[in-house]
Amino acid sequence: MRLVTLDEFIIEEQERYPNATGELSGLLRDIGLASKIVNRDLSRAGLVDSILGDAEKTNIQGEEVKKLDEFANSILIKCLQNSGECCGIASEEEDTFVAFDNRKNASYVVLFDPLDGSSNIDVIAPVGTIFSVFKRISKHGENCVLEDFLQKGDQQVAAGYVIYGSSTMLVYTTGNGVNGFTLEPSIGEFCLSHPSIQTPSNAKTYSVNQGNYNSFSEGTKQFIEYCQENTDKKAYSLRYIGSMVADIHRNLLKGGIFLYPATKDTPGGKLRLMYECNPMAFLQEQAGGKASDGTNRILEIKPTKLHERTTIYIGSKATVEKAESYLNK
Repeated sequence: MRLVTLDEFIIEEQERYPNATGELSGLLRDIGLASKIVNRDLSRAGLVDSILGDAEKTNIQGEEVKKLDEFANSILIKCLQNSGECCGIASEEEDTFVAFDNRKNASYVVLFDPLDGSSNIDVIAPVGTIFSVFKRISKHGENCVLEDFLQKGDQQVAAGYVIYGSSTMLVYTTGNGVNGFTLEPSIGEFCLSHPSIQTPSNAKTYSVNQGNYNSFSEGTKQFIEYCQENTDKKAYSLRYIGSMVADIHRNLLKGGIFLYPATKDTPGGKLRLMYECNPMAFLQEQAGGKASDGTNRILEIKPTKLHERTTIYIGSKATVEKAESYLNK
């Protein structure tokens, strides 16, 4: 079997579309480069005090920032600003979007969660990077504006994640299926390892922070009880890592549902629509799955602010629909 690197795959895909300009291809390669740098420093996090531990401040979400959150955020910003294809970014770690003054003619904006699950770093559990790409709607030659970022998820032109674990894997879609690339350390390249990913239609596992059970709605409680009993077949296994990337990656490949419902403390949901739920929903749908807030398709939610939150039920299509049936009784 011929070894296909991420760069080769992107170029081959671009050649399938005669009108492609190569800008999006370049942008995806730059995201791949940034993730290699992040992976390098994550792999030695336990040895270097300067990048491990708390940064002693909180982000716009009110969450404690890790030093590696800041590092990953700065690496992604630098790589995207240098790429020439990105006119601005929005990050979970930034108060507002950042327009690149030197890239006013670039065609794309990128939104990202630089290090999802960063509280897992100290215990060497999987973490990840999530990214979402939109084509700008503002005028070329001028700085990008807020409206470029506040587009519905179904307008994404690319989305993906990188999972840093026992191996490092980049998974992405441009709306033509989902492909996964594993980093080969000996050559420093992402190589195609999981072509044309399709998620099983039925789940084997469910992923939820069950410690919040008493704060869930009755519909969500009933669905969890269904997962535990599941009279249709054997009960689902509970698998929850506490990193959205890690939980969804497992479910994407093996079949499962990830849910982060409303609670008494977070009635509107906790996860970020723009940085986490939209890109994951795009991927999941492209792999044959489904993503819902319990009633509505995630990709059809019109955002009103950069750091908007939502509930999410995402994974194997039949199981998400089963969850919706309990929620909408």
